[in-house]
Amino acid sequence: MTLRQIIEQEICQRGPMPFSRYMELCLYHPELGYYSRNAEQFGKAGDFYTSSDVHAVFARLLARQFEQIWRLLQSPPRIEILELGPGRGLFAQDVLDWTEKKFPEFFRALHYSLSERSPALRGKLKLTLARFLESGRASMLLKKERENEFAPRILGKASDASTDGLVERALSPDVPLIIFANEFFDALPVEVVSAQGKLQVAIQEGRLVESWAQPSAEEVEYLDRYSVHPESGERIEIPLQASHYMAGLSASIRTGLIVAIDYGYTRQEQLAGRHRGTIMAYRQHSASPNPYQAPGDQDLTAHVNFSALAAAAEAGGLQVQPLLTQSQFLMGIGENDQFADAFEGCRSPQERAKVALQLKHLVTPAGMGENFQVMVASTGVSQAQLDKLSGLTFGKREHA
Repeated sequence: MTLRQIIEQEICQRGPMPFSRYMELCLYHPELGYYSRNAEQFGKAGDFYTSSDVHAVFARLLARQFEQIWRLLQSPPRIEILELGPGRGLFAQDVLDWTEKKFPEFFRALHYSLSERSPALRGKLKLTLARFLESGRASMLLKKERENEFAPRILGKASDASTDGLVERALSPDVPLIIFANEFFDALPVEVVSAQGKLQVAIQEGRLVESWAQPSAEEVEYLDRYSVHPESGERIEIPLQASHYMAGLSASIRTGLIVAIDYGYTRQEQLAGRHRGTIMAYRQHSASPNPYQAPGDQDLTAHVNFSALAAAAEAGGLQVQPLLTQSQFLMGIGENDQFADAFEGCRSPQERAKVALQLKHLVTPAGMGENFQVMVASTGVSQAQLDKLSGLTFGKREHA
């Protein structure tokens, strides 16, 4: 049975499905979802690539920032990094390799945890990180028997979710924690609304078609507080699951930080008429606004509402720093040593020139630098400590 047939069967049995359910099945169905069945969709040969696919310097810079966080926390004997949606593990591998080489004291204190629900990607992680998994320096947290619990935990309100169930940890809750999420929240299912109502997926004459229903009170409240109401001809996403997930993360961290990097927007940008209708499908580096073309065979994403995400973090007791671009964040980390992390190991001018182009892609507006935003939220860390973080200093100087 194909994923389209499974979707059609559920619609026949239960009636039109909310778009969030359709997106959830397309991406996370245990056998046929986009992330579940395929581990080759990342990188330049796949459907899309992330910052980690560009060059190891992305992870090297973040490793430097993680080590600085550890020192600002008074160099505790143990610290845990929890990466959400680590994919093939390239970022984790680069962080661990570079930390072991450059920051041995931090490396001895570090435990790296990976939360990945895709069976195919977990298989890749076991190969990529074999040395660190076998030595106990890293661990995979999502147990196989809990795979199918992912959707109900996220779909439910944060107040309904068990914090312990949402964030599984390798170390004690008292150990400082850094949660890292790179292009994670954009892949969580969203609702879609228009002036006609809330989008649902139905079947008509054997085809998937759109229908509209009345939005819930929670969805209307979300538009009132964090977004805008759609005008005629417009569509607006309601990423409630991202907010619920952030609320659960916030409630589970006692001391430490959340670093979320993604493409997204603020409510102010939506009020200015931007970022309205951001659902996109990606396949072989081609973008399409049609999410119904190839269920399970294409990636589906929606831009992240950082205003709502920050509000969820603050409601959970976290202190949220002003939003930065990826360019500002990486420039802040790398400028002190002129990005020496990037060029170490270059043996020729040609190799150095190639790395310079890759670095440029990460930090310039023409590449990923201005399209991606960085949100840092913390608890148990003073503002004076946070002000010393190199990743947060470049933007402050820009606006001083």
